Amino acid sequence: MPNPYNRADLFEEAGIEVIEGSVRSTQDMIELLKDADGALVNIMPLTSREVLEACPRLKVVSRMGVGVDSIDLHAATELGVLACNVPGVNTVEVADHAMSLLLALTRRVVDSSNLVKKGSWGRDREGMRSIQTSVCCIAGSTMGIIGFGNIGRAFAQRIRGFGPAQIIAYDPYVDQLSGDLYGVRMVEFEELLESSDFVTIHCSATTANQHLIDERALSQMKSTAFLVNTARGSIVDGTALAEALRSGHIAAAALDVMEVEPIPADDPLLDLPNVILTPHAAGMSPRFLEECPIRQAENVIRVLQGSPPHGLANPEVIRTIVRMRSENAQRWENVPDFSLALEL
Repeated sequence: MPNPYNRADLFEEAGIEVIEGSVRSTQDMIELLKDADGALVNIMPLTSREVLEACPRLKVVSRMGVGVDSIDLHAATELGVLACNVPGVNTVEVADHAMSLLLALTRRVVDSSNLVKKGSWGRDREGMRSIQTSVCCIAGSTMGIIGFGNIGRAFAQRIRGFGPAQIIAYDPYVDQLSGDLYGVRMVEFEELLESSDFVTIHCSATTANQHLIDERALSQMKSTAFLVNTARGSIVDGTALAEALRSGHIAAAALDVMEVEPIPADDPLLDLPNVILTPHAAGMSPRFLEECPIRQAENVIRVLQGSPPHGLANPEVIRTIVRMRSENAQRWENVPDFSLALEL
């Protein structure tokens, strides 16, 4: 697909033909990929079951970045298609962005800047007093982290320097021993919500995490709590969040991701003064834009040449591929076997 950062040269060096095209719909995607062995994909259009079923030669799809929520993982696994990502490629960027959003909230940075730009510095004393009396300190607070993978851990390292009384995290897949390495106490979800002064989200967008932060979860948070989300928009119920912010049940929020992107013009979050919104830009940087396309391309090249990819979001597919090879399924015909290099 046309992209100034696609590394077509890497495929050409590997002797793999590259076909690029403009893709705006599912049908466009099928037309482009119907004879392809591998594909570089992004968020839209979705790499849906319809697409995967219509592309019988497709063996591997490689998503830019860490998220794979735009790929139907169940369908990919069932059909014997590897869904690959680039883990760790923007850990630094996302952790930095989450930290900057939290600081912008606690220090009222956006409001202060707007006051100055409007020429109200020294004139709007009430506005200045409102800002000055509502800034808050991270020092002595309780910091809550939802999702304690690479990015959650990077955030924990950053926030420690601001002196919180404790850092707690919720992640059902991480034990306390791992938390101890970062000075973090692992807790249950309810305790994190009830205890945290600030909550930052760094978990994956899975079915289990759909609207993890819903009306009930928001009702368990402190009325003074701040919420930051740089993970995926589907994790937070936007309607429930808007109401919680409007009613004052939580104090403020900063979001880099929304349920619908770009955010619709009639979304109630746009009219709230206690919300900071950025355009799904947390993971971006010149370094990311240089390194990610390389590793994204290498995923496809490695698989087609018989080596494991950098990241695999559906490891169960290896069993499917082993079975398909034993049945002489055409999808994996004449492709070197790399499955022994991965855990089944």
